[in-house]
Amino acid sequence: MSMKKWTDEELISTRNKLEELGARQKKSSNAMWHLTAFLGAFAVSTGIAFIFFDGVDLLNVLLIVMGSITCLAWYKSEKQRKDNQNFLFEINNELKRREKKSAKSSSGEENKKGTDAVVSTESSSTSSEEGHQK
Repeated sequence: MSMKKWTDEELISTRNKLEELGARQKKSSNAMWHLTAFLGAFAVSTGIAFIFFDGVDLLNVLLIVMGSITCLAWYKSEKQRKDNQNFLFEINNELKRREKKSAKSSSGEENKKGTDAVVSTESSSTSSEEGHQK
């Protein structure tokens, strides 16, 4: 997906949504989410250890399955968070590139207008000097 084809409004609205999502995630206690992932990993390891000591039991299998689901949910959310941060970084880079490009083109137009004005004043002063010399 190329952001070069996106309009500025689309880029800005996407950036704003990603920043809101990041702020909401920071508010929702990231430490609690890591604790949940740790408990999921602990449940998996406990289930495996109990299988070695007590044999296969429905409770041990359930413990492993629930811990695995918890760890998988944490992994996917962390991956999505990192993808969102990378995408936000790319959007900001694209917006900066467009700002530099527009600033460069506008300064180039001003310089061109300024040199045209200098050339026209020089040509008028040259023609007036030629008129005085004749």
